[in-house]
Amino acid sequence: MKKLKFILLSLLLVMISCERDDICAETTTTTPRLMVEFYDVNEPEDVKPVTRLTAYGEGLANNPTNDNTEGTLIYNTNETSLELPLLIGNEGEITTSRFILEKDTDLRLDDDVDTESNIDIIEISYETEFVYVSRACGYKSVFKNLQVSFEASGDGAWISGLEVVDTVEIVENENTIHVRILH
Repeated sequence: MKKLKFILLSLLLVMISCERDDICAETTTTTPRLMVEFYDVNEPEDVKPVTRLTAYGEGLANNPTNDNTEGTLIYNTNETSLELPLLIGNEGEITTSRFILEKDTDLRLDDDVDTESNIDIIEISYETEFVYVSRACGYKSVFKNLQVSFEASGDGAWISGLEVVDTVEIVENENTIHVRILH
């Protein structure tokens, strides 16, 4: 009986000593991903999906397939938007993240057959800033001075243009689109 009282008293003391901010709530915003949305180049206000889009960070995967999708953000889907995880650099220094976006991903896995896919690479440059969230959550990274560009590989670019949304001064949440890609 004394053991049971001791255990119950110990549990009660542990529960009382925990503070609300000792646990980082799931609803707390953390380091955001860059939100990208695809638009029709002929009707720039209309969202337009990219057919059979595959996206991965440069150097994370080479030609993802059904068997090798490690590092792949999305694989062979028709998407109107994309969430890109940016590399976290040293505070105040310019950091660059590069992502490979493959349109019309070819499902044939034979290396001897020419593929119909079209690959463009987008490059995002930014400065990282660390922002204190709370004792339980620590710090999150936000990104400012965002600049984007793209390069085509192969015969031609499927991306016609990129633009940082005018209202985006700092990437600090995932509730808004940060970059528009016209195709």
